[in-house]
Amino acid sequence: MPEQVAPFRVVANKMLLTGVNLDFFLHYRSRSCSTASSAAKRTFEFGRTHVVRPKGKHQATVVWLHGLGDNGSSWSQLLETLPLPNIKWICPTAPTQSISLFGGFPSTAWFDVADLTEDSPSDMEGLDASAAHVANLLSTEPSDIKLGIGGFSMGSATALYSATCAVEGKFGNGNAYPVNLSAVVGLSGWLPMARTLKNKVEGSQEGVARAASLPLLLCHGKVDDVVQYNHGAKSSEVLSSTGFKKLTFKTYDSLGHYTIPEEMDENSMGFMIHLVKMQLGSSFGFLLSELMSSDYIF
Repeated sequence: MPEQVAPFRVVANKMLLTGVNLDFFLHYRSRSCSTASSAAKRTFEFGRTHVVRPKGKHQATVVWLHGLGDNGSSWSQLLETLPLPNIKWICPTAPTQSISLFGGFPSTAWFDVADLTEDSPSDMEGLDASAAHVANLLSTEPSDIKLGIGGFSMGSATALYSATCAVEGKFGNGNAYPVNLSAVVGLSGWLPMARTLKNKVEGSQEGVARAASLPLLLCHGKVDDVVQYNHGAKSSEVLSSTGFKKLTFKTYDSLGHYTIPEEMDENSMGFMIHLVKMQLGSSFGFLLSELMSSDYIF
């Protein structure tokens, strides 16, 4: 069974989609408001972290981030079944917070969000808190272990934001980013802060070099009705134009926005499991090739 780690708290100055019913999402979308800042302090209470230990020699550690409304337990149970004996999986749980997209209704989320697109106003404070939490989980790994981040939906957005922080060498608040990443994977997600990324990276020679050497894999279904396919494609274009030369963007014609939905009948369930395994297979094959290669240079 996956191990559990105690919850973690972050306090900062304030300046998917699994586990969330789609009808509920659509109902509240029109009531969404901006993620405006204020002067109050905001506390981030991260939930339980679930760890899947490697069954073989430990060569890599990957933090895997769930979608909006989900938790780390569901992904740890899936990852534990995969034939990847050399990878340690860390599956944290996001804080429960009010979500503008849902008209203020609380949900587990890595950051507040008003819209699931790359052009949505970004909750920089929430993004920084979650990216720092992920980096903190990776920072205690042995120095000879390769490090990766992956995620689904909002987890994908957080993973991609972490990738941009790693490339820039700092979080959005200016604090130094503390770990070196070997690979990043995003499933059915989008890139937060897309509008400002290019200027930030191109303003630093080190950032340009790091962007060119960091492998990224993005996967997106063409019939995704939550984070629409064009947002994933646009995020890929922005990253590519910013200088992420090792970027791969994979598309799936019949894949929507889900991992394995519970409400499906046996036949459709089997079909969707096949599609999901295709998507996950690409992701974990990518992780294996990037994290396990002996000649990878950080």
